[in-house]
Amino acid sequence: MTESAYLTETAYPVPGPPASNLADILERVLDKGIVIAGDIKIDLLDIELLTIRLRLFVASVDTAKKAGIDWWETDPALSSHAARNALLDENRDLRERLAALEADADDAPAPTEKERRAT
Repeated sequence: MTESAYLTETAYPVPGPPASNLADILERVLDKGIVIAGDIKIDLLDIELLTIRLRLFVASVDTAKKAGIDWWETDPALSSHAARNALLDENRDLRERLAALEADADDAPAPTEKERRAT
């Protein structure tokens, strides 16, 4: 038996996790979720000038909802339903403000002839 044949016949398996393809890894990450967090601080002479906090949460929609994260449902830029609700809320607020202004105008005493001429 040659030396190379001996080495290939008696080779031991390489320790470590089993080989996975990208689809398996992606499925696992989306199913469980993964959080990546980091902070960047810029100080000058012990004076904090800038702090940036980065948080990244990668997960499927179902996993994110289980974690209590659903901001995409209420962001008008991402959800047509949320945009419609934001517009309805703004219209309701404007109608209430207009009604309050009209009520104040009705309660105010009528301007006198002299006040009308001045305007």
